[in-house]
Amino acid sequence: MHDTIPLFPLSQGLFPDGLLPLQIFEVRYLDLIKRCHQQQQPFGVAWLQQGSEVQVPGQVPTLHPVGCMAHIRELDPVQPTFFRIVCQGGLRFELHDVQPGPYGVWQGSVSYLAQDPEVGVPPALQAHADRLGKVIASAQQQGVIDKLPIFPPYQLDQCGWLANRYAEALPISAELKLQLLRESDPLQRLEAVVRIMQQG
Repeated sequence: MHDTIPLFPLSQGLFPDGLLPLQIFEVRYLDLIKRCHQQQQPFGVAWLQQGSEVQVPGQVPTLHPVGCMAHIRELDPVQPTFFRIVCQGGLRFELHDVQPGPYGVWQGSVSYLAQDPEVGVPPALQAHADRLGKVIASAQQQGVIDKLPIFPPYQLDQCGWLANRYAEALPISAELKLQLLRESDPLQRLEAVVRIMQQG
């Protein structure tokens, strides 16, 4: 089953359950975000392979073949032509085709990837869950949990959720993040994240 969705190309994308703050000022996206917010519909965050986040006349961006749906959780209409929004990552998708759409918003033909199955964190990797757990607990104690770029519930016992939180925070290339995003096995994704951290 293919679905057609509006796309928001970014140089660094989004992971399931991840937190993505955006500043919206282009006319094409102001309209898109207004409609998505009113209809409670998500949009697709596609990762740029080539091209600019801001529209350049005549330029067609090249997008990576995997992305993630974004659900608007907060919208602050600072001005009629400037919104601040906070999005939460949803389902991953494979991008099959891209076409121009209304107001210059790209439309993607996509098929959705399955949600991560529940896979518990094995004892050998528990230290990484504990480390993130301490960061969350410290933020809670200091009353700054709302400043932490992580949405509750904190699924520290799940490989997929834990891998995604580390993957989005790591200072690594978009290509490497995309490899992690595409990995369908949550345990293998977490093991790959740990290998990257150990190499760094």
